[in-house]
Amino acid sequence: MKFMKLGSRSDTFYTAESVRTISSEVSSDLIIQVKGTRYLLHKFPLLSKCLRLQRLCSESSDSPQHQIVQLPDFPGGVEAFELCAKFCYGITITLSAYNIVAARSAAEYLQMTEDVEKGNLIYKLDVFFNSCILNGWKDSIVTLQTTKALPLWSEDLTVSSRCIEAIASKALSHPSKVSLSHSHSRRLRNDVSSYNETESLRHKSTSKGWWAEDLADLSIDLYWRTMMAIKSGGKTPSNLIGDALKIYASRWLPNIRKNVHNVKRETESDSDSDSASEVNSKHRLLLESIVSLLPAEKGAVSCSFLFKLLKAANILNASASSKVELATRVGLQLEEATVNDLLIRSVSKSTNDMMYEVDLVMTILEQFMLQGQSPPTSPPRSRLAVERRRSRSAENINFEFQESRRSSSASHSSKLKVAKLVDRYLQEVARDVNLALSKFIAIAETIPDFARHDHDDLYRAIDIYLKAHPELSKSERKRLCRILDCKKLSMEACMHAAQNELLPLRVVVQVLFFEQARAAAAGGKVSDMPSNIKALLTAHGIDPSKHTAPLSTTTSIHADDNWSVSGFKSPKSTTRNPTLRMKLAEDDLDENVVPRDEIGRTSKFKGLGLPTQPKRMFSKLWATNRSATEKN
Repeated sequence: MKFMKLGSRSDTFYTAESVRTISSEVSSDLIIQVKGTRYLLHKFPLLSKCLRLQRLCSESSDSPQHQIVQLPDFPGGVEAFELCAKFCYGITITLSAYNIVAARSAAEYLQMTEDVEKGNLIYKLDVFFNSCILNGWKDSIVTLQTTKALPLWSEDLTVSSRCIEAIASKALSHPSKVSLSHSHSRRLRNDVSSYNETESLRHKSTSKGWWAEDLADLSIDLYWRTMMAIKSGGKTPSNLIGDALKIYASRWLPNIRKNVHNVKRETESDSDSDSASEVNSKHRLLLESIVSLLPAEKGAVSCSFLFKLLKAANILNASASSKVELATRVGLQLEEATVNDLLIRSVSKSTNDMMYEVDLVMTILEQFMLQGQSPPTSPPRSRLAVERRRSRSAENINFEFQESRRSSSASHSSKLKVAKLVDRYLQEVARDVNLALSKFIAIAETIPDFARHDHDDLYRAIDIYLKAHPELSKSERKRLCRILDCKKLSMEACMHAAQNELLPLRVVVQVLFFEQARAAAAGGKVSDMPSNIKALLTAHGIDPSKHTAPLSTTTSIHADDNWSVSGFKSPKSTTRNPTLRMKLAEDDLDENVVPRDEIGRTSKFKGLGLPTQPKRMFSKLWATNRSATEKN
């Protein structure tokens, strides 16, 4: 760092009986009081360079031999005054980035201008500031930091704004072109050499963002102004701005996870409430300032970082505009998120218990679905089949369909990822006893039908919710299960659902119907398939002339929610399930046992020869299927 020495005399200031004075053969004739400290000095060297002292002494009514001057509001305190006084006496003083702001403010206060004497202190300080401080990287940052002690003086003297402009211009340059301190030069030497040797783009981008860690030392108000100046230059890539904000947030924002676990404890304790409130206000201002600096470009910051900011905003009770801004940005990159990212917690104001912020997640999902980059629905399977040659196998058709969909819309794959993410998120929040049924259903329904290739994860979430909420009524359980598409359940899920005592009987019936229809479609020739199974498949939009691709069963399962399928090795064992027989007998005359569009008291199904009573209907269905299998 740069420094400047002025004067040649040795320091002869000393303290005697709480009074600062200078060794001299001439007795003092001027008493100056600076913020509780008394100085015994001499008029001649001081008044010859300080216009303000000249005026104050001329206006004083005290004796000329011992005039007293009060300087209660002196900028920079006794240290800054002593620098100016020593300069007047010709005593050696050392100026650097650490004290130039205080010295310049004090010189301005004392009016040590060129009009009073040529080569006065203000002139010398301005030369040093312009030629050395502003040309040095670390000098500019340190000087800017010291302006916090004298904000009004720094603004009036344009010290803050000029330091910010100098820092911003250097940040837009390569470090090899910037005057750095010795420690900074050594730290960046490897980055500079790799940049000059045209190494990888990663090393280049690191060199371009060399300034981020240094700026993280600034307070939030100065940092905000500096980052705005850098962004207004228009030369810094948005990802570098995002990286710089991440570094600053990680240094100054509290640990998110730690705060989440301590929120309840802090709210219950009234001790040090004022100091805690002050700290929260400081962090809230810091967070909202960072949010306002986020680049507008998508992907400039990672989705994980945005979620950390959102969790912090939720804990610190940030403004609604900041939360909405973060939720909108997260929604644009939701496919990058993890389940842990979505688990946003807060404290309930009514019960003081920890709870999940489901409404905030709903806002994020709505923002994600509002993106107009992909078609709202997937192409119909039937039209795609017509466009393919009939001689192709069903596997080839499905493969080409997936390939065409993937290439036609990039955001379609994003919606598939988000669908998996939401279902696994539901499995986590389903354990919360405070989670309302309406909110669970609302989140599940935000995902379009085409985005869920299978409903195994969704079924698992429903099963967990039913276990965690045993108080649900029969109508509520039916309402919950309406979001489930039994045609998209794997065999493992179907067998678990068939023995799940928490499910409504209507769902069990649907599961068994579709599983038997699928088994018949995949187990033999199409011509040998029973007519009632064909009719059932056709009624549900499934073409029985094509094999149905097996559904994925590779999804991960929580240790507490593994599905037991013992006793369900064959359809025969399924019919012997006492739970199912009991449910069928119990709800034998329930009009909602079987969906109206599938089986019921309608002429459409009477014409198919299907019985309307559940027990008889299943007995006939199992028997028909077994006979068809034996023939094959």
